[in-house]
Amino acid sequence: MVSDIKAGKMVIITDDADRENEGDLIVAAQCITPEIVNFMTKYGRGLICSPITESVAMRLELPMMVPNNRESFKTNFTVSVDAAKGITTGISASDRAETIRLLADDATIGEDLVQPGHIFPLLAKPGGVLRRAGHTEAATDLARLAGLNEVAVICEILNDDGSMARLSELTSIAEKHDLKIGTIESLIQYRRKRERLVDHLESINLPTRWGNFNLHMYQSTYGEETHLALVRGEIDPDKAVIVRVHSECLTGDVFGSQRCDCGGQLDSAMERISNEENGILLYMRQEGRGIGLKAKIHAYKLQEEGYDTVEANEKLGFPSDLRDYGIGAQILYDLGVRKIRLMTNNPKKVIGLNAHKLEIIEQIPIKQCPTPHNKKYLDTKREKLGHDL
Repeated sequence: MVSDIKAGKMVIITDDADRENEGDLIVAAQCITPEIVNFMTKYGRGLICSPITESVAMRLELPMMVPNNRESFKTNFTVSVDAAKGITTGISASDRAETIRLLADDATIGEDLVQPGHIFPLLAKPGGVLRRAGHTEAATDLARLAGLNEVAVICEILNDDGSMARLSELTSIAEKHDLKIGTIESLIQYRRKRERLVDHLESINLPTRWGNFNLHMYQSTYGEETHLALVRGEIDPDKAVIVRVHSECLTGDVFGSQRCDCGGQLDSAMERISNEENGILLYMRQEGRGIGLKAKIHAYKLQEEGYDTVEANEKLGFPSDLRDYGIGAQILYDLGVRKIRLMTNNPKKVIGLNAHKLEIIEQIPIKQCPTPHNKKYLDTKREKLGHDL
């Protein structure tokens, strides 16, 4: 598949059935032609987008399309663009190919593009599919692995009747047009064998009030964040291990804040793990669902003014949930985990870990009694974030 991308051919990439469950046509942007654009419009029928990296977006001065991304899978659209010169209306196959060619050219600057336009750049997460198991990241990963600039072109594949093409239809399309077809999961496995998102820094013995644990410290290769894994017992890849992936909450975990249920969940998880033969508490430094402590306190102030937890995040310019589970998945994989009994009320956490070849054998809810201080918070998590409460 990488060799086909390098040769300028299109491929089809599918994602997990629990996610979008769709297939996209993908080609490296450096290899774009009007004929490929025309093929995508005729046989793909979806929206033609161009995945790019953060460095490309910065060089081209492309702001995000909206400050508050409320799309289900947090696809990061920038403003749409057209070439500033050399095109007519921007919609023809040749016009769109010219715009895409500029996106892939290292010499292009912001003034070479106009906004809005007919091509939709998508911002890929640093770390690619090892951070976010999406088509955007798969496309830039494939371009990079092929030795090309990390700019690609993708288009969702629809059936003749306008419905989303699923695996059987996608396989038929691939055979008809002699296209290779692969999965995001297989790309994750390909990269995992060759790359790392985290480095293991240190291991120590940590006696706690729940018993003795081995503490492993990891650091992200794409940032300064350190994450902790508290491991009890021996981990056997062939046996399911009970796991809690817990995002840092200083106010709840340390000070016992009753605005949330985080501290109670942490205590319950540690207690449950201490009663098992083995288990892991993964402590991820993703304060405030990823927005950081400073922003979280500002969000608390907005909640005092009547906003719920989702509305407060959006008021501050953040999505409702900025967390990603790729780093946590790689830590678990590094520790030898393959099968999980996952303690969570969050179905997105299940999907996020499943995509990284970690088999969720069981989802174990963490039940907490609501308080007068966190009832609205818990209601919002259930109604707007889909938590099983």
